[in-house]
Amino acid sequence: MVVAGRRKSIAFFIALGVGLIAVTVLLYVGWVLLSWRTGILLALGVVLLALIISGVVLNTIFLVREIRRNEQHDAFINAVTHELKTPVASIRLYLETLQTRQVDEPKRHEFYRIMLEDSDRLLSTVEQVLRAGRIGASGKRLTVLPIDLDAMVTECLNRARTLHRVPVESLKHIPSSPLQVLGDPEEVRAAISNLIDNAVKYSGKEVDVTVETTRSDEKFAVVRVIDHGPGIAKSELKSIFKRFYRVPGPVAARVKGTGLGLFIVRSVAKRHGGRVWAESEGPGRGSTFVLQLPIAL
Repeated sequence: MVVAGRRKSIAFFIALGVGLIAVTVLLYVGWVLLSWRTGILLALGVVLLALIISGVVLNTIFLVREIRRNEQHDAFINAVTHELKTPVASIRLYLETLQTRQVDEPKRHEFYRIMLEDSDRLLSTVEQVLRAGRIGASGKRLTVLPIDLDAMVTECLNRARTLHRVPVESLKHIPSSPLQVLGDPEEVRAAISNLIDNAVKYSGKEVDVTVETTRSDEKFAVVRVIDHGPGIAKSELKSIFKRFYRVPGPVAARVKGTGLGLFIVRSVAKRHGGRVWAESEGPGRGSTFVLQLPIAL
């Protein structure tokens, strides 16, 4: 309901701006026809018209941007609320069951395992929000160290297998020759993990993700995360790295998220002097995310 209301607001302000411009043009044309002999007044009228039109256009653009930003904030709050509420409710349910019923030992261990997984999911969401805040504030200095890239990717893949409960063969790793990059281990780990998590979440039931590590040239190494998911329209390939942005459509409605993962990846790449980009042939044809980081010389 809120989104629909804001879309109506956007349409209203656009219509208002167009209407004001039309009325101004009509009044100006009528005024020119009545005062065509006065050249100075004509020149002043042209300037006045330009100023009025510019003001209306800029005001409309500002309002539309603010409304869209508020929509993104609302979507983010709703997503974070869901990501926090779901694991908390699950943990509470299992704790109440353990407290009120007699549960045999195998079942008890299964409950403990599920609660630990939900706790990890909860912690992951909190860390994601906090990390996005730290990156946005640009207050944290990087602790730059040589990082074994293949070892870091292996660590992130093992974490993803546990977190998403997928078999080993669903997440494949094609390593390079021994390769070290310069970076902050915590931030590089977060960037690679976010790319892998994103690929797994959007793959659906049939997860088939491959992570390749290669040397692109003498200065940079790349981590390439390849999935066979729903793909991305070419018009969305740059927008997906914006804060809170999620590609509209049924897939985004099915896959829950905060809209921060790819923003964090882009911020990490930028802070390390690298970059990140996405490649896709279009909807239904999978996606490839490429993270570029400087090599430790």
